[in-house]
Amino acid sequence: MSHSNTSNAKSIAIAGALTALVAAQSTAAYAATKEKCYGVSLAGQNDCAAGAGTTCAGSSSVDYQGNAWTLVDAGTCTSIDLPDMANGSKRAESLQPQTRDLPA
Repeated sequence: MSHSNTSNAKSIAIAGALTALVAAQSTAAYAATKEKCYGVSLAGQNDCAAGAGTTCAGSSSVDYQGNAWTLVDAGTCTSIDLPDMANGSKRAESLQPQTRDLPA
């Protein structure tokens, strides 16, 4: 390999490493502005964690499933307005998994 090809390969490797670093920092910054909010997603629209027997994103099977979360802007989870439950009681969102509205 000539000196020029070696220099080009090193430059490409360094550029790739810098790109990966910037992408990782952007993802971390984005995640820092979000929080997991349980019990707010519609069936199949959760971001992850939908309880035992499910895989991850899009795996909730019940609207407002208490143990499924969606990422929301930090500080907004507990102010999301949800419809009342079938029995008329208030349905609340949470920063922790809940035992309400679980699949049968």
